[in-house]
Amino acid sequence: MTDPNRPSDDGTQPANQTGEPVVSKPYVMPDDPEEGSVEALTKEVAEARDKMLRTLAEMENLRRRTAKEVADARVYGITGFARDILEIADNLQRALDAIPAEVKETADPGIKAFIEGVELTERSLLNTLEKNGVKKFDPSGEKFDPNFQQAMYEVPDASVPSGTVVQVVQAGFMIGDRVLRPALVGVSKGGAKAAPAAAPSEQS
Repeated sequence: MTDPNRPSDDGTQPANQTGEPVVSKPYVMPDDPEEGSVEALTKEVAEARDKMLRTLAEMENLRRRTAKEVADARVYGITGFARDILEIADNLQRALDAIPAEVKETADPGIKAFIEGVELTERSLLNTLEKNGVKKFDPSGEKFDPNFQQAMYEVPDASVPSGTVVQVVQAGFMIGDRVLRPALVGVSKGGAKAAPAAAPSEQS
């Protein structure tokens, strides 16, 4: 039985049931874009580009914040431990301060060796702290700064400007650019007022 849909030997399409030959329809190009569609597409592209730029900016900000947090963790992660260690440094300093200067000079070799051992231990401890970003500071002779020092009492002294640190009860410590522990100080009063700090433009 012959397939009605099979092409004939001469290559023409078989006739349909009505007897007319089947002719392929030519490809018709779509109509031109409607008026305003180009503007709409341009707007969509601009909005997509704006969203992409904002996303990139947010990712860069996140990268910077993360990098700062990691750097801060490296510097300030030992803050609690460092504060505990300062008690040991204080005790070593108190032990050395408790020995009068004349005793140090006249002590027998055994006592001198002991004192030198305590001094060496204190220096080694301070060096270790400094290697880890913790630095000791002594504000003697500086203008009192409540950001770095804590005033314990006032000392009548007209020979220096009022508000000058004349005694340091306990040294202060910094960790990175932050105050780990303020210095405990005695501040002068009775002299002329200390000159105000010069503005940055005046110092340059």
